[in-house]
Amino acid sequence: MPAVSPRHLCSIAAALALTLTAPATTAVADGPDSAALREVLFVGNNWDGTADVIRSTSDFAKIGRINVIPDKEERLAEINADPIKWIYFMAIRNSVGEGHDQFVDDMYSTPDGRSMVVSRPSFADVVSIDLATGDINWRFPVSGYRSDHMAVSPDGTRVAVSASTSNTVHVLDIKTGEQVGSFATGDKPHENVFSRDGKYIWNMAIGDVNTALDEPWLDWTKGDRRITVVDATTFEQVKVIDMRARLDAIGLDDHSDAVRPAAFSPDESKLYFQVSFFNGFFEYDVASDKITRTKTLPENPDTSEDRTTWVNDSRHHGITMKPDGTKLCIAGTMDDYATVVDRATLQEGPLVPVSKPYWSTVSGDGRSCVVSESGADQVTAIDFATGRKTVSVPVGDHPQRVRLAQVPADWTGPSAS
Repeated sequence: MPAVSPRHLCSIAAALALTLTAPATTAVADGPDSAALREVLFVGNNWDGTADVIRSTSDFAKIGRINVIPDKEERLAEINADPIKWIYFMAIRNSVGEGHDQFVDDMYSTPDGRSMVVSRPSFADVVSIDLATGDINWRFPVSGYRSDHMAVSPDGTRVAVSASTSNTVHVLDIKTGEQVGSFATGDKPHENVFSRDGKYIWNMAIGDVNTALDEPWLDWTKGDRRITVVDATTFEQVKVIDMRARLDAIGLDDHSDAVRPAAFSPDESKLYFQVSFFNGFFEYDVASDKITRTKTLPENPDTSEDRTTWVNDSRHHGITMKPDGTKLCIAGTMDDYATVVDRATLQEGPLVPVSKPYWSTVSGDGRSCVVSESGADQVTAIDFATGRKTVSVPVGDHPQRVRLAQVPADWTGPSAS
């Protein structure tokens, strides 16, 4: 693992800070078609292989639903004909899938709003689905046997997807599905984040989260957990950040260094991130390369103390930031709540009861945090100003990722559905 000098870190931080001169962008089509798009939220229902499309603000009402596994029988036939693929398929079902197949992990819209790009863990691929017909435009099988989290470049032209079992991130042309590059990561690459200027990709590798070796003194068995930052054009490694040393430096040598969901501050000078087994999050200063603050959130007294019962080593899994940078919204997965946290003071607001929240994102108008309740098959909106729930909307089986997207203004679902 190459060493990174403080000078190098400062230069990266300075480059990231330059992105403040341009506002964050949402990918939309150029030309006359762009006016015919509406902003929505995609909700991936992992266990039933669908994605619900809901309004991005206000009542978050359901607009339509997409079948993301129209080729299910063909894929299953391929898996059943290959003993190795079948073994991995069953391992995914019985480990990370909690006894269920994982059919949709992450999804985004293309810039023209005509297609949805979906990673499908159990099928180890990424597909583009035509929103008008429900047909598959292209399919990219990832290396190894499982696909995971994705990220789309700020200009909407490329999608990065983690290939969990091969320790690789593939970067694809979002229109054609052709690979434009790839890079190596730590063990079990998970979250991907593009910098706002599109120059860098940050990947968080979480290591082995499916073993029962969950006691703090066995943390070393979980593999190579690290953040890998690459140049998004050349895919050459820019730096590696291992949070083990940073946690040890503040006396938290009993905490996992597996970085889970993460969110940058608007100027990208700070990274807020969750780690395995921890009910809280950390603030990391990019320029100084140090963890600057730790926030421990309340424990639910009904949550089992047996860490092997926590899903995929998660305690809290889901963090997002209000666009103005003043608030964070945290999904307390195993503690069955979500809460809004003031970024300046790190004081949490009301603990909103929700069932196994798996993700959090920001509404289209930036006023609400939207969390997926995987234990109740609904999404719930929480007002950033008051920290209180405003509405819950039923969706499909085991909602996980929720992403802002674009669809045609008159879209209500594929014509073939």
